[in-house]
Amino acid sequence: MAPIRDRSLTGPLPEIHGHGLHLRPWDAASASDVETWLRGMNDPEFRRWNTPLRLVTDRTSALESLLARAQSAAEGTSMSFRVADARSGTALGHIGVNEIKYHLKVARVGYWVLPEARGQGVATRALLLAAHWALTELGLHRLELDHAVGHDASCRIAGRCGFAYEGTLRGAIFEKDRHDAFRDAHLHARLATDPAPDAVRELGVDQDPAADR
Repeated sequence: MAPIRDRSLTGPLPEIHGHGLHLRPWDAASASDVETWLRGMNDPEFRRWNTPLRLVTDRTSALESLLARAQSAAEGTSMSFRVADARSGTALGHIGVNEIKYHLKVARVGYWVLPEARGQGVATRALLLAAHWALTELGLHRLELDHAVGHDASCRIAGRCGFAYEGTLRGAIFEKDRHDAFRDAHLHARLATDPAPDAVRELGVDQDPAADR
């Protein structure tokens, strides 16, 4: 049995390259990162499907949110990546490997894409990268992904990236803009032992994202 990793991260935080993207940790000290985070978390399409426990409504709350994510990364309980175009460095969105439970070798993934970057396969490529990293570098066995019922785009992305649909979670997430009402969610999951996802073949790239650098 492989050893269970230490929950803390003592070295530099990871950066991931491949599939035309560059994933790096969000930087709370960067005014640009704070502004991008604020814009992404307030995008109408994001707010349609997601209601965070702590809403991000201004630069102060955006900074606090990024500082909290940096602390979680330092503790090894989650990792939040800024998704950018590999050549231009332009920010495209976010992907997180969250609620990492090393003793169970499981985590949850979530993402969003900025409005101007949609329709370019950004979410698919970022999810492939983050999943490969989590299932290899972190040594996890299972990754879970859930989304509100009706979010068909997320269903398609999950399927292309090898996250099999496993069922409906009743009343599992907040209703839009509410913390006192709930809605159902679809649960998808991918195992380290699953075959290569369809998206790998669709993109025409090696399963190892380093091959696409």
